[in-house]
Amino acid sequence: MPKQDYRVCLIVPVYNEEATIEIFIRTIKDKLVAELPHLEVVFVDDGSKDKSADIINELIASSTELRISLIQLSRNFGKEAAMTAALDVVDCDAVIPMDVDLQDPPELVLDFIKIWRDEGIDHVYGIRVDRSQDTEVKRVTSGGFYFVFNRMSNKVKIPANVGDFRLMDKKIVQTVRMLHENNRFMKGLFAWPGFSSKGVPYQRPQRVAGSTKWNYWKLWNFALDGIVSFSSLPLRVWSYIGAGIGLLAFIYMCWIIVETMFSGIDVPGYASTMCVVLFLGAVQLISIGVLGEYLGRISEEVKHRPVFVAQQIKGALAQRLPKGTQYSPNGIYFVAEEHADVLSKPQDKA
Repeated sequence: MPKQDYRVCLIVPVYNEEATIEIFIRTIKDKLVAELPHLEVVFVDDGSKDKSADIINELIASSTELRISLIQLSRNFGKEAAMTAALDVVDCDAVIPMDVDLQDPPELVLDFIKIWRDEGIDHVYGIRVDRSQDTEVKRVTSGGFYFVFNRMSNKVKIPANVGDFRLMDKKIVQTVRMLHENNRFMKGLFAWPGFSSKGVPYQRPQRVAGSTKWNYWKLWNFALDGIVSFSSLPLRVWSYIGAGIGLLAFIYMCWIIVETMFSGIDVPGYASTMCVVLFLGAVQLISIGVLGEYLGRISEEVKHRPVFVAQQIKGALAQRLPKGTQYSPNGIYFVAEEHADVLSKPQDKA
């Protein structure tokens, strides 16, 4: 397919990123527009409290050589929901999620596209080979997460040191749209469809401006969501732990019976009793906690609430969408009256 005939869409979630948006667009124009005449940038404002949405709107109004769109969510739903909001409505041959802080180098997009077009690879992802900009704790915990996730998940494997920066062919995007879970771990969802894939190593630079919105507590919960969403092994593990403790308790009981028969009744010790009670109590509380994690997610899934609500869509994307309230596979959009034509509300089943 000739270069001018395919369309590439960059999906860029933003949350309080007023310091980086204009730098990002300037860089995209300098490095990609000349090579990709049908390039489109879709920003997803994830409930920012600063001027991020205003800046994007100004760019939409002033940009002539680059198509820019804005999906503005009604509140902060999280990065995974923000990416889902764009994936549900973009209509391109290839989609590339990336960060606005330029830690995902835009020039690497051309390498992704070359592999996609020339080698026929459907899924091209960036591998961070140099994470010296991250703290030692973050590097260690990140490596530990990938190791644990891949050991616990038998069906979906995600490469180590791979973020959301990747190119996906439209057939992968269409498949991901049909995955309707509310607790969305996008790295796992991107890997779930399969298809041919290839990694491209790159060095991850520092942010161009602003500060990260992730802290260790958010990262911990994010990792927990990923493991629970793609593995039932934590539930199975506690079955084995329970069986093992039951076996030890049976052996100990037999030992007490034999000792009593041959040595008589001895005065029980307070310390040993407390150790056993506290240990078994801790095991029970941990196992209840693991059950609670799964039950909580089941509760969220059966409610089937929309993953996101988009209060408005502006720019090139809005021109292709029907006016009024629209429903995608995972959320709700409100499109201004002056725009028209592509999503429609699904018919209710009798």
